[in-house]
Amino acid sequence: MFRNVHVLVTGGGGYIGSVLVPRLLKEGYKVKVLDRFFFGKETLESVSKNPRLTLIQDDTRWFDPKILKNVDVVMDLAALSNDPSGELDPQKTLDINYKGRARVARLSKESGVKRYILASSCSIYGFRDGLLSEKSPINPLTTYAKANRLAEISAKKLASKKFIVTLLRFATVFGYSPRMRFDLAVNGMVLGFFKNKQIPIMRDGTQWRPFIHVKDVAEAYVKVIKSPADKINGELFNVGSDEQNYQILSLAKEVAKSIKIPFKKKWYGDPDSRSYKISFKKINDKLGYKTKFTVGDGSREIYSALQKGTLTDSIKTRTVEWYKYLLDSKKIADSIVIKNTVL
Repeated sequence: MFRNVHVLVTGGGGYIGSVLVPRLLKEGYKVKVLDRFFFGKETLESVSKNPRLTLIQDDTRWFDPKILKNVDVVMDLAALSNDPSGELDPQKTLDINYKGRARVARLSKESGVKRYILASSCSIYGFRDGLLSEKSPINPLTTYAKANRLAEISAKKLASKKFIVTLLRFATVFGYSPRMRFDLAVNGMVLGFFKNKQIPIMRDGTQWRPFIHVKDVAEAYVKVIKSPADKINGELFNVGSDEQNYQILSLAKEVAKSIKIPFKKKWYGDPDSRSYKISFKKINDKLGYKTKFTVGDGSREIYSALQKGTLTDSIKTRTVEWYKYLLDSKKIADSIVIKNTVL
């Protein structure tokens, strides 16, 4: 691509960002992180003294566009980060996950940024039968999924020869991160086994979902940033692996097998309205991208860390509960006021 690449990562202190940012620094890139840091700056503590890292505590909806000066690539991850979180306040989810990212994309193009990479989600497919590709009809069922789709549309419209836009629809993420999340399927199952010797499973267990390790997510960003423009400009990629499409009950059994715990389950919730099995052939064929880590790998690393006490469960590891706490305590009141200058 080009030397001395300067990357801006929005949401760089989050679950994926706190794995991605060290990976980018390891590659030799200069990195700016734009984040509200609702989960603390300690998520990037391991790289906090790196001279090529700059942390900016601000919001995608109203940050000063000057921070985009001399930035080559924007990786736009900042969002309320799953379907349940998105329903806490649907309008604010749209303001942040759609309008905030639309603003980042537009300002990036205006500021001369060369590449823009949007983090989207396979949840956009909602409920569909069969193996789904990027050309398959979508069925976004939640505010989170709908906001992702709107962000995809707005970003793709900006693509040009001088502004390379790539849309990445990620499978459900798992694995250890400094900003740990136990509200994700695999991670929550491991925690359930560790604490209660049984796995919590959302009814009815037959729903399909694709999965990807957080380190493989970071690797996908590196693969895209290094890819020729003609292979990625205006392109949409599902990101994950065909082998890690699981029905939830089968996934739970795989987690139990991986950490060598007798399989016991505990049902919870109403039957899940989302079910989708995804093809990842396009990113494999076009970019040569393949995942390296399995559900077993992720399960074992988390279980081992819990056993050693290097990883613990807290309200901060459950996204919805933490957001509710911050809202109730008015600690993020300023962040949910929509300013007139957003778009």
